[in-house]
Amino acid sequence: MSDDLTPEPPENLSAEPLSRAIGERYLTYALSTIMNRALPDARDGLKPVHRRILYAMRELRLAPNGAFRKSAKIAGDVMGNYHPHGDAAIYDAMARLAQDFAMRYPLVDGQGNFGNIDGDSPAASRYTEARLAEPGSALMDGLAEDSVEFRPNYDGTLTEPVVLPAAFPNLLCNGASGIAVGMATNIPPHNLHEVIDACLHLIKSPDARDDTLLNFVQGPDFPTGGVLVEDAETLREAYRTGRGSLRLRARWTQEDLGRGTWQVVVTEIPYQVQKSKLIERLAELIQLKKMPILADVRDESAEDVRIVLEPKTRSVDPAQMMAALFRASDLETRFGLNMNVLIDGRVPKVCSLKEVLRAFLDHRREVLLRRSQFRLGKIEARLEVLEGYIVAFLNLDRVIEIIRFDDDPKAGLIAENWGAATGYTLHLTEVQAEAILNMRLRALRKLEEIELRAERDALLEEQRGLVALVADEGLQWGRITEELREVRSQFGKSADGGMRRTEISAAANEQPVNLDAMIEREPVTVIVSKMGWIRAMKGHQPLEAEVKFRDGDGPFMAFHAETTDKLVLYGSNGRFYTLSANDLPGGRGLGEPVRLMVDLPNDAAIIDLFPWREGAKYLLASRAGDGFVVNAADIIAQTKSGKQVLNGHALLCRPVAGDHVVTVGENRKMLVFALSELPEMSRGKGVRLQKFKDGGLSDATCITLADGLRWQESGGRTRTEADLGEWLGKRASAGRMAPRGFPRDNKFN
Repeated sequence: MSDDLTPEPPENLSAEPLSRAIGERYLTYALSTIMNRALPDARDGLKPVHRRILYAMRELRLAPNGAFRKSAKIAGDVMGNYHPHGDAAIYDAMARLAQDFAMRYPLVDGQGNFGNIDGDSPAASRYTEARLAEPGSALMDGLAEDSVEFRPNYDGTLTEPVVLPAAFPNLLCNGASGIAVGMATNIPPHNLHEVIDACLHLIKSPDARDDTLLNFVQGPDFPTGGVLVEDAETLREAYRTGRGSLRLRARWTQEDLGRGTWQVVVTEIPYQVQKSKLIERLAELIQLKKMPILADVRDESAEDVRIVLEPKTRSVDPAQMMAALFRASDLETRFGLNMNVLIDGRVPKVCSLKEVLRAFLDHRREVLLRRSQFRLGKIEARLEVLEGYIVAFLNLDRVIEIIRFDDDPKAGLIAENWGAATGYTLHLTEVQAEAILNMRLRALRKLEEIELRAERDALLEEQRGLVALVADEGLQWGRITEELREVRSQFGKSADGGMRRTEISAAANEQPVNLDAMIEREPVTVIVSKMGWIRAMKGHQPLEAEVKFRDGDGPFMAFHAETTDKLVLYGSNGRFYTLSANDLPGGRGLGEPVRLMVDLPNDAAIIDLFPWREGAKYLLASRAGDGFVVNAADIIAQTKSGKQVLNGHALLCRPVAGDHVVTVGENRKMLVFALSELPEMSRGKGVRLQKFKDGGLSDATCITLADGLRWQESGGRTRTEADLGEWLGKRASAGRMAPRGFPRDNKFN
């Protein structure tokens, strides 16, 4: 094909590397997510969706003392006018602003089902109604006085505020959380009274340190209460750096039921924990026998939280029981503090407590200056009109004459020299003439010189005060202090719900909880099948008793144990795994696969399973004939993945007893050597037990040389070889053929 036939690319297309094209577009998306969706503004503590919801409710005139409107109407207005996203997302955001268990100071007053602490979702938007709450209205005080910048909405037909005036530090008072691209934020709620006290101190002492501010802000104050278990140093470091992990616990009390019995009642649960899931978790701990000291859990909550926990016996220590539950459930949670916010609505930054308060105070100063300038403009315009009214009052007859007889009254009023009688020139401005012409006749009776001059003098006095305010930074901070004190009196400790709810408690030196010591000691019979299914039957049943297994499965091993025992499983991969006898499934069923309880690979077989005994020692050997002695303390695993002890393909694990070791190879040669020749190791390959020309190790055991070697013949009789001198030798020798009558499978058992 000739070059003339090659189509020319369209003019609006350009060629660029794919990596650059994708990088630039993803960066645009990331910045949009950070600035317009996920991170709150440090000034008003709101994300765009929340800001737009509050502004739309204000435009609908949903004042705190006004009527409610359907949530569907509010969400529709927000979506149509300001926030072109899904109405479900908008309604969910609005519903959260109305939830008193999610917001320390709810910004929306909801009527209907807006969800609950159990985790139930709000009712559909067509069933609920809402209006602004007092704190939400306070965030927009002065919005009509040009206190903040406005910008066009998404289609350019309306305008919306870039940020709200924010009469109080909403970022800290209500907190915020969000996940952006490459960053996240998580700020807990705080007590408004304490935060404003810190602001007032920062106004007096601009160089105050974060540590000093913590004398006022004790720590987070969650709407659901609870107990914050952290020491002062941890809190100082978290608020100084803007990052930290805070431990929050449920609040509980012990109720005496008489006759020595008692129960624990949980009255406050950690923030953002769903009560229904918490109770499900506690019930699961009881069902799986992972909390043997807990007998029952009940939810007796009505409007307040009331979770009742019954102990197994009256002898249980309630503090120990709660300490165990704190570890095993969401009765204790971690709140990851991450004060990542937008400074001036543009730059994301992890801020300290002082930086967040400073951003709010600087914003309040800018709002004050803008409102003052706006008011000065209004006063100037009103004074101009008042001067015209005074002229009209003093020359009322002439004004009426001009209006009645002039073809152009406005031009006549402007051209007239109203100061001729006093010997100086005085002309009305166009604004003054227009105001006089727009007066109704009934207003003429109100034109009294005293009232007009009084209003003028009052405005002049206010104007002088505002001019002085704009020029003096000290007066500005004084006015901001007065405004903050008014807000504190409205929403602080003296207001309903203004007292601190979360208790700050220093972390005590808690003793580690030993759950094993709380398990009730009972005998069990552990049964393992060939396919690796395990169960524990109550009591010590006869080990030879017939037990039912799955089709194609059969018995592998059975032994007696107790519920307080730790069971050690040894796999052919040389790893030891630890199980709790109390956690094994009951004997009524057919058990559960042991591979679901520990991470034993499918290609690794179970070699042995036995109760762990402190101080015991075990002989480990591989198929290649290497081995060593290991202490019981070195085979306990702390995780499901187990603990690697023997390097190689494991063959056996035998308890160490006596003074000699007997080995037999696949070639039926047997060797007896002193136990002292084997090293004691915690992990490794070991040393050579017996030398083989071909094949490997078949079995090994420990004996007392004086007692001889015993084995069981096929007929069930026990045979003893008392004199083992013929097979006695050094470790790693080849050995000699096994005695006559030794089992054909080359096994000692």
